Amino acid sequence: MHVKHLSLADFRNYREAELDLEPGVTVFVGPNGQGKTNLVESLGYLATLGSHRTSVDSAMIRAGTDAAVIRALLRHIDRELLVEVQLNRGAANRAQVNRAAVRTRELPRYFSSVLFAPEDLALVRGEPSTRRRFIDELLVQRSPRLAGVQADYARIVTQRNSLLKSARAQRMKESQLSTLDIWDERLVELGSELIDRREALVGELAEPLRAAYQAVAGVDQQPRVLQRLSIYGAASDDDDGDASSGSFRDGGSGASSTIGRIETADAFRAALAGVRRKELERGLTLVGPHRDDLLFELNELPAKGYASHGESWSFALGLRLASAQLLRVESVIGDPVLVLDDVFAELDSARRRALASAVRDFEQVLITAAVLEDVPDVLEAAIVKIKAGEVVADE
Repeated sequence: MHVKHLSLADFRNYREAELDLEPGVTVFVGPNGQGKTNLVESLGYLATLGSHRTSVDSAMIRAGTDAAVIRALLRHIDRELLVEVQLNRGAANRAQVNRAAVRTRELPRYFSSVLFAPEDLALVRGEPSTRRRFIDELLVQRSPRLAGVQADYARIVTQRNSLLKSARAQRMKESQLSTLDIWDERLVELGSELIDRREALVGELAEPLRAAYQAVAGVDQQPRVLQRLSIYGAASDDDDGDASSGSFRDGGSGASSTIGRIETADAFRAALAGVRRKELERGLTLVGPHRDDLLFELNELPAKGYASHGESWSFALGLRLASAQLLRVESVIGDPVLVLDDVFAELDSARRRALASAVRDFEQVLITAAVLEDVPDVLEAAIVKIKAGEVVADE
């Protein structure tokens, strides 16, 4: 699949933009702050229903306007598909496919992309929420139905937290909280599916990650991903929902089966019972996938804290390339669109060449760069110049 035409209205600094694109490599070039990243951010939103730069949709709506529109004409073999979303400042977002209304969360069914950006260094060095977002976005791209499961789970956590806060304020006893038991069952049902789905995906990432890391780093090291699960260990003392302890599990153990879900659900219920008093004291749900983490290891040592700057970059690149490989193998709509946002400027010359070799066989690769010299010559590319929210040249 590739994007044949991209149209924006009141998105970021673009009042309007119309851009024809072709398969192969396209480089958006221009000084920083002109709008290159905004173009690729719009495509990332269609694929993941989120931005790699902000968690607030309204931040992507041009100042002084109430809505932004992203519209992409997609082509796969001889079939074309028009996908669009309207981001609304004061109302729910709206989506269409071939001019017919669909639920916004269905958009990942029709378009797939993988974006790598400088912010991805936080996957290795940043907070657990960044890693949870990485794995959950990939889950949705592979199985769009899980967007609904994730949204329902987040809503249950919010409602359960409200009940816990109310119980704390009213000094209610555990015996008076029969309503909490009802929320617990729904929390366990949805949360267990997310935990097991994540675990299965971690297992599937193992071999593509090893291959991708070696491709970009040029050395035979052993990257590994494990799940840190709050339901198998003590809850964190942090208020931000990040688990600081708990057991680790790698994937590939069949956890997505019915038996796996039953075992996870039993452990989830036991964990909730064990932290009930502490939850009432703090007014927070202390165990569940919203408090889990991924542990990235390199040669059996935690990448966070032990990996060098170059190794951390290679790990983050490996994660994105492994994701792209998984999506291209199983997709019925072809390769995901691969987006490299200002990445080459952050890499040394060896990693630039290695990355270029690793991506050039994808059907469509979109690159942003402040200067064209950052992009290796091995990538034969169309050049699109961007200045102040406008396409000023298309060569």
